[in-house]
Amino acid sequence: MIPQAVDARIAEHGRRWREKPALREIYLDLYRRMAAELAAGTTLEIGGGAGIFKEYAPDVVTTDILAAPWLDLVADAQFLPVGPATFDNIVMFDVLHHIEFPRRFLYEASRVLRPGGRIIMVEPAITPLSWPFYRWLHPEPVDLSADPLHEGRPEFSRDAFDANQAIPTRLMARDRRRFLAAFPEFIIRRRSWLSLLAYPLSGGFQPWCLIPRRCVAPVLWIENILAPIVGRLFGFRLLIVIEKRAAAG
Repeated sequence: MIPQAVDARIAEHGRRWREKPALREIYLDLYRRMAAELAAGTTLEIGGGAGIFKEYAPDVVTTDILAAPWLDLVADAQFLPVGPATFDNIVMFDVLHHIEFPRRFLYEASRVLRPGGRIIMVEPAITPLSWPFYRWLHPEPVDLSADPLHEGRPEFSRDAFDANQAIPTRLMARDRRRFLAAFPEFIIRRRSWLSLLAYPLSGGFQPWCLIPRRCVAPVLWIENILAPIVGRLFGFRLLIVIEKRAAAG
């Protein structure tokens, strides 16, 4: 049975979620984008945290490295306690940049996904506009010199909230070819730079918010037009879809 105690930071995360209706509207838009990329079949969520995605998609199997009563499993993304070819999708929201060795997670993802299965992630995007925001107004560090494919032994005493917000951008931009060479079973289906205005104005899970809920929908509509043109320069979010190649024959 999963213990009922919840990490205070996860509890605070949930409280902010309930208190910020504009943020909920913004996340709902991102969840819809993620859902549109799902392959048919079963879905595993890694980093379920405050249980937010579970509210949107109750059928997912939800895990996190920290225990909470709404989770289905307590698990480290680098050591998933499930058998080979078990799931058709892995979904992650703001998780990859918290994983100590993303390469180790990718090995696990390849193992547990069925052929044709997908990893669908929303992560911070480090762009010319977002870098100052993430560097100076966000509590998590940004280290663009870090190697997202570095091999290492996970440290089990490491704080689950340790992070490097630059990891997803490094993996999908500068180190994209290295990633594909290291994992030839994967193809990148989508890299979309999103969230130009509404997300930074919401303050994320910080206590402040500069956008009323009623303004979110029209701002997102404008973003949908602008993101394909200027997203790489101004985006604050990166939607990533990685697919495991179907078996030959």
